[in-house]
Amino acid sequence: MDDVTSLLAAVDGFADRLRALPQSRLSRGAAAEALAVARELAVWTQRIEEPEAAEVREMPEAGMFAVADQVAVAGHDLAEALAAGGGKRTPEGIGAAEAIALIEAAAQRCGL
Repeated sequence: MDDVTSLLAAVDGFADRLRALPQSRLSRGAAAEALAVARELAVWTQRIEEPEAAEVREMPEAGMFAVADQVAVAGHDLAEALAAGGGKRTPEGIGAAEAIALIEAAAQRCGL
């Protein structure tokens, strides 16, 4: 079972830093990068919770000022799915460590 404490800290930290960005930084790519992370985390959650689903649902674009909350929701959903699954239903390559690496890489690309 993944320890999701570090994942939650990474998600919350990234979301908090995004919330503190001015509109100019969000519009220069940080919002798009954050939305991509939120969408990927949401896909991972769906693969854990609904492994038989034919299609994954894409997280909608809610605007640059909502991406921090989208990251937080998607990250917390993934943490809950990982914790509830106990590693039994987790597909290869989807885990807390992988999610943290995804978040850290996105934060670096955003200059955070």
